[in-house]
Amino acid sequence: MDDDFPLPLPFERFYGTTLSMKLPISPLLVASASIQIACQLFKVAYYSLREGKLNGWYFFSAGGIPSAHAAFVSSLTMGIGLRTGFDSDLFAVSFVFTAIVIYDAFRLRGAVEKHAKLLNRITSHHYPDQYEGLNEWIGHTLGEILGGILIGGGLMLLLHMVGMV
Repeated sequence: MDDDFPLPLPFERFYGTTLSMKLPISPLLVASASIQIACQLFKVAYYSLREGKLNGWYFFSAGGIPSAHAAFVSSLTMGIGLRTGFDSDLFAVSFVFTAIVIYDAFRLRGAVEKHAKLLNRITSHHYPDQYEGLNEWIGHTLGEILGGILIGGGLMLLLHMVGMV
């Protein structure tokens, strides 16, 4: 840290040195992003085993179990609640955004998935040689979302209990 402008002690742990540059790095963000990446890696392993061949496409997929979006926002909200208190304004804001992301993953993206399936069926029937097809793996079931919430919140709670965040 720069000695001319020392930060109060609680804020020092949010700063790390990367390539000689001082960048703000939130441990909650790093932990939440790591949880999301772990969920995506789980999808690759799970669906590759199910199909009997390695398929890296699942790492970039928006659907499937667990919902990495739900895990990401749930872990971040859990971490904020654990660090600032579940009665804090910051937790309230995070909770609202988590609810919006989860609602969109279930309702909005679920509707988009249904439309993609219907459009693929219609267009493949009328234009079988010309139509590539829309991605039908977009939304989540309620179980996939609940899995993401439990994994995200649970892993953040575990990381907090062992003192990593």
